[in-house]
Amino acid sequence: MQQKPLGASGIRVSKICLGTMTWGEQNTAVEAHAQLDYALSHGVNFIDTAEMYPVPPCKETYTRTEQIIGAWIAARGKRDDFVLASKIAGPTGNNSNGLDPYIRNGNDFSRAQIFEACEASLKRLNTDYLDLYQLHWPERQANYFGKLGIDKLPEHERFTPFEEIVDALGELVKQGKIRAYGLSNETPWGAMRYLAAHERQPETARVASIQNPYSLLNRSYEVGLSEISLRENLPLLAYSPLAFGVLTGKYRHGAMPAGSRLALFERFK
Repeated sequence: MQQKPLGASGIRVSKICLGTMTWGEQNTAVEAHAQLDYALSHGVNFIDTAEMYPVPPCKETYTRTEQIIGAWIAARGKRDDFVLASKIAGPTGNNSNGLDPYIRNGNDFSRAQIFEACEASLKRLNTDYLDLYQLHWPERQANYFGKLGIDKLPEHERFTPFEEIVDALGELVKQGKIRAYGLSNETPWGAMRYLAAHERQPETARVASIQNPYSLLNRSYEVGLSEISLRENLPLLAYSPLAFGVLTGKYRHGAMPAGSRLALFERFK
């Protein structure tokens, strides 16, 4: 299994990362543990999760995926044998993502919320550190989760200053609770603002990576973010590389295989 550096973080990760968003909904804990064992035995050292998982997200299953991984870590150990990434959920309860405000009673990326979310993830995952901690989606209105085009901004839009977010994440690095932090579902404007915030506060840690969708059917990353990745050493963690399974061909000619995600969950159609 080939490995690559995760930006300037000093962390090396396998080119293939094991995503976990189906565990606790589409997959059982037993299946999840089997996938973890199989991945590690074949050279995959990179596991990605999130406090919001599994999907589709709902109050009843919130945090279940992290708990499943935490049970596996407690039973098997091996914590230093792999790179573990998780994410703090972006704001919920607004019209931009259709989620109810059940996560920390309406969450944001304030310093207090970042610390609270990270501590909770560490506890659920049965670990005292995360290798990579990511901001799951922007706090502000932006193009993400398939949204394209913004023709106007809210008149009284408020979101946590980038400097506060970078300072809080940098503090978690200093405390040894995370080794690096990254972005997810972010735009070119947002990525550059995080980089600029670090430049204004060089004592803080620098953003290490960005996790966005990228496949043959979703190439929006190429427009502006690919140049940022190359010029700023901000590597892409490409999620949904098979476009939700569409590129496997299993949905061709209107087919809807039993047990497939689109057959199970109307929300994703």
